[in-house]
Parts: sequence; C-alpha cells; structure tokens
Amino acid sequence: MSIYTRAGDSGTTRLGDGTPVAKSAARVNAYGTIDEANSFVGCARCAVADPAVDGILRFSQQRLLNCSSAIAASGPPDEPLVTAGDVVALEAAIDAFEGRVGGFRGFVLPSGCEAVARLHVARTVVRRAERECVTLAEEPASDVDRHVLAFLNRLSDLLFAAARIESVAAGASEELWDRQAVPPNA
Repeated sequence: MSIYTRAGDSGTTRLGDGTPVAKSAARVNAYGTIDEANSFVGCARCAVADPAVDGILRFSQQRLLNCSSAIAASGPPDEPLVTAGDVVALEAAIDAFEGRVGGFRGFVLPSGCEAVARLHVARTVVRRAERECVTLAEEPASDVDRHVLAFLNRLSDLLFAAARIESVAAGASEELWDRQAVPPNA
C-alpha cells in the first residue's frame, strides 16, 4: 500500500470510521492541530537536556496520538484513548518540576536557550489545539472526550514547567515579563 492515495485531492478526507468530510471541517482542524502540536513537542525533545523532561514529553507524544485518534473518530471509541490517569501523570510531572524550580512567579519571555524556546512554541501550538477541540466540542451533537480537553490543557502547563526546568539546566535566567520595559539605548 502506498502512502499516497490521491483520494484527498478534491479537498475531502475520511474520518477514522470512513465517514467522508471536508478537510476544512472543525474535526479535521482539531486533529490536524493536535498532529502539529505533536511535531513541535518532538522538535522540543530534540533540544532538551533533562531526562525527566524528555521522558514525560515522550509519554505526551504517545497520548497526543491517542488524542488525535479520539478526535478523528466520528463517535466515542470502544475504550478510552485518554484517561483521567493520563492527566494526573502530567500533573505529577508539573508538581515535580515546580518542586525543583519553585512555583509560578509570573509570565516569562519564551527565550533563554533553544530548548526553552522550542518548549514554548510547542506550548502555544498545544493551546491552539485545545482551542480547536473546544470549538469542535461546541458543535451540536459533538462527542469530544472531556479527558482529551483536560489532557491538552494540562500539557500546555507541563510545557511551561518543562521550559523552566530547561532554563535552569542551561544556566539561563528566566526573563519575567516587564510591563514597563523600555527600549534599549541605541
């Protein structure tokens, strides 16, 4: 079987159960953005130094594929693809990371080193995936699994916490948002 089928050349695709839909459909946008988020998490993994960060990101990538699969189905799956336990696993990692670097101190600039910047890009794409899934969930007769929404929400928090860990690992200081920032002298 070839990777290309030519079936989507007309702007349609098929959901997991074979139901044809437009590639512009909210469901396709949602699972497509989850796929994009997964790719950005993978890009971040290529730059992280901390093994605990890499481990939870790898787990997250596996579950992002589950999220995508759950959204690509036109009905509830036979068994849950994302569970409350998956969300708890992210929360445990966030708590562990915050135990290492301290709690939330404010918004930070997404910079400092490559790993930090990549983690923040992944975080923002996960947030967009979450918004796409919420949009889908607002449609009449929608069947978006609440655990998928919770997982995406918590994953963006995890990526923020992971960026803080990587900042420390790189010896980079976090730059907190300064509402009163002034331009540098030219």
